[in-house]
Amino acid sequence: MPEEVHTHLEAALADELASRDAVAFVHVGTRRDPDVRYCPPVEHGGDDAVGRAVHAVAFDPDRETWLSHSSESTAHPGEAVADALADRGLTGTVLTPSRLPHDAALFLEQAGFPLASTDVLERARATKTRAERDRIAAAQRAASAGVRAGVELLAEATVVDPDGDLEVGGTELTLERTRVAIDEAIVAAAAFPAGKTRIEPGTDDGTLRAGTPLTLSVAPRGPGGYYGGLTRTVVVESDGGTDRRGHVAVTHALRSSEAMLTADSQSVTAVEADLEAEVRAFGFPEADDVDTRVTGVGLEQYEPPLEGSETIGPGSVVRLEAAARVGDGWIRLADVLAVDDDGVEWLSAPSRALEPSALLE
Repeated sequence: MPEEVHTHLEAALADELASRDAVAFVHVGTRRDPDVRYCPPVEHGGDDAVGRAVHAVAFDPDRETWLSHSSESTAHPGEAVADALADRGLTGTVLTPSRLPHDAALFLEQAGFPLASTDVLERARATKTRAERDRIAAAQRAASAGVRAGVELLAEATVVDPDGDLEVGGTELTLERTRVAIDEAIVAAAAFPAGKTRIEPGTDDGTLRAGTPLTLSVAPRGPGGYYGGLTRTVVVESDGGTDRRGHVAVTHALRSSEAMLTADSQSVTAVEADLEAEVRAFGFPEADDVDTRVTGVGLEQYEPPLEGSETIGPGSVVRLEAAARVGDGWIRLADVLAVDDDGVEWLSAPSRALEPSALLE
């Protein structure tokens, strides 16, 4: 993690420990746990055996230092951290996430430390530092490259039969061919598809067809562990009408929420309600005609702020998604928005055009 992330977290932990008269903070988990990975002693790990190792980390605010033990070097890293804290002569309450493993909790209690739960890690992660925002922006650039690669295939496609089946270069354009092109572009942009590339809807035989809204969704993970999130819907040879009305509705919804967050901090519920109201204003009155979602993005694809009362404000990086049902399909858009004291910024997003060729301009 960048040094400014460490500084941000340590300041949050020090304030939380002081306000609750606690002597240390402890967490235990694998590198796959984003809360563990967010702590300074533990770097991002992959899906190998090392990534599955258990790490115990502790922050001592008086010495402003971290302790760390891993199952690669000790059988019980939670016990090792508990003993290390006791050896420092600390006495008093230790704060931990509520999901601390049971055995780690027992080791701490046996070492004489009463436990109390805290959500300080979640709150710290909900506000992104500039370095974190840069990493999300890099993942978002890879997301944009992936979506553009998929849309380029659709822009080149020709209709080959009355059913609207598509082909490119004399070969049918399938869902799998398009997904591979998207993922290859994400990898070429120095990120990982992370198994999260989606194309909807495909036919039963896996081909893609003209006249049908095709939604491309990606959420690549950068080498530093941070995710992006991008969704575009395009229609090859759209006949206009409902498709265009749905597209105008979701496009205006994202712009409305951008203006809303530019003006002031808002709750997740308020932003989702604004997205929904804007889509409905364009003639989508039924309860199941509209879909919206607002979440944070970072070390997880979806992370705080994501509960209704949680606040989106300066330091937040959020994914806004809006969709309108058109016939049997959906027009769906999603982008990542960063909020600062002096305004907001969409991170590395391609055009939101409905026609493939227009999106590539």
